[in-house]
Amino acid sequence: MRPMGIEIERKFLVCGPGWRQGQAQRYSQGYLNRAAERTVRVRIAGEQAFLTIKGRSQGASRLEFEYPLPLADAQALIQLCEGPLIEKTRYTLEQDGLRWEVDEFHGENAGLVLAEVELASEDQVITRPDWLGEEVTGDERYYNSRLSELPFSRWPR
Repeated sequence: MRPMGIEIERKFLVCGPGWRQGQAQRYSQGYLNRAAERTVRVRIAGEQAFLTIKGRSQGASRLEFEYPLPLADAQALIQLCEGPLIEKTRYTLEQDGLRWEVDEFHGENAGLVLAEVELASEDQVITRPDWLGEEVTGDERYYNSRLSELPFSRWPR
């Protein structure tokens, strides 16, 4: 579980297969609220579950609070969520002292692969892995809450 308070995160498209070396975990998540000012998410990761509240993004930063939930509660709450659920496999890997999370989306978001890295400050320098593509930090189309509203498969091509 991440520390609570401020989340500083950069997000990138992914190219190349090097990220597949990470440890994989299947996620299912839905949104109880997707307002611009806040999102309220229910996430099931294996046998663990969490309720997460995030504030509006300001640059690469936003408020984030995450709380563990009993699995049965999360399974009931996820039935109340808006829009299609987000289904993805998350690969976690370490590189140059940073923890990268790469999400390979399934279902209506299949074909989309995003990498995220949490930072100590917005100006923290990162070494870009060779599988990292275009940066999409701040592009709301790539927010999971937005993908549950307008899935990748419905984007104009």
